[in-house]
Formats: sequence, structure tokens, C-alpha cells
Amino acid sequence: MKAGPDIARIAALIGDPARANMLTALMSGKALTASELAAEAGVSPPTASGHLAKLEAGGLIGQRRQGRHRYFSLTGTEVAAVLESLMGLASGAGHLRTRPGPRDEALRRARVCYNHLAGEMATAMYGALLRTGRLATTGDGPRLTESGAAFFSGFGIALEPLIRARAPLCRECLDWSERRSHLAGSLGRAVLARIEAEGWASREPGSRAVRFTPRGEAAFGAWLGLG
Repeated sequence: MKAGPDIARIAALIGDPARANMLTALMSGKALTASELAAEAGVSPPTASGHLAKLEAGGLIGQRRQGRHRYFSLTGTEVAAVLESLMGLASGAGHLRTRPGPRDEALRRARVCYNHLAGEMATAMYGALLRTGRLATTGDGPRLTESGAAFFSGFGIALEPLIRARAPLCRECLDWSERRSHLAGSLGRAVLARIEAEGWASREPGSRAVRFTPRGEAAFGAWLGLG
């Protein structure tokens, strides 16, 4: 066997349809119970337990107990980024499990990607931030500029705690539906939280879709200077 990371094991874990459905459900950023994940995967609870044990052993998910229940979530942003990239690869190659419907349009417009905003609205935001010099591209990914720091501080985001944290402040994530980048990292997470706090948008129950109100979409565009 050749030396190096065992990508075949990770690919096999993700490649099972039931496990893929479970991982996709966890892309909402919410921790879900084994029963909820069994329903998402369309399998029995005992079968779901076997799949969850494999995903946990592979380092893709973790669990915590609260009362009688065990809650599962992705182990971090790296797992979410891999899943988002695979979704883009599958979509670009035409590998779609169902025909697009109204919910698909909502997901393409705006959705949660683990803990930050994705979709058309998110890629528009990322492009605007680059054009206005609030983000700068480097070999290591996007960097927050001085004008960007002032811009986000004015939006009510406390940057110092984010900068001091171990998690990356800015990351780019390839959007599966737009095939362009959107903003991830702790700043991306903070932006989504502020959008929700402002009442511009809210998450659709039982879905990754994020619904902007007409007022919220107008305010979002005005904030970014989108024409």
C-alpha cells in the first residue's frame, strides 16, 4: 500500500447513499438525533446507528449527549467544505438525484452552508466585498482589509474576538450551485448571524434554505452597494 492519506476510506464513507443523506442534513449546522438522521437517510434506526458509528469512527461527525438523546453534528468546517465541493462536482457533472423543484430554487438563492451563507446571495456578497477592497485575495485565501474591518464593525460585528480565536477569520468556500466562491470562516458565520439578527432573513424550518424578506433583500443590497 502506498504511503499518504487514505482518501479511499473517506470517499467510501461519504459515498454510501444513506450516509451521504445524513451528512447533507448536518450541513444545516444543527445537531440532529439518530432518529432524525434515520428519517433523513430513509433507513431503520438500527441501520442508522451502524452508519453513524462508521461516520464517527472516520472522524466526519461527533456526538454529544443531552438527557436521553444523542445529538450528532459535523466535526468541523473542513468536513463541510469537502461536502460542498462534492455537491458542486456532482451538480456540474449532471448527477442530480431528483428533478429540480421550487425548494431547489430557494436553496440556490440562499441557504446555510454549515454555519455561513451560501447560494446566489452569498456569492454576490463575496464579489462585492472583493470589488470594493473590503476583502483582498492572497495565496492563502481572502484577507480582511482595513476598510473591510471598518465596514463589518459598522454592521455590528465585533471583530476582536474573531481575530483572537483559533478558527480562520476568512475562508473562501466553493459554492456548489453557483460554482463561485462565497465567504466562510468565523467572519462568514458572524455575517449570517447579523443578517438573522437584523430580521433580513430567516432559516426555513426543515430545510437549509434561507428566506430573505423583500425589505431584507433590499437592505442587504444597499449594505453591499449592489445595483
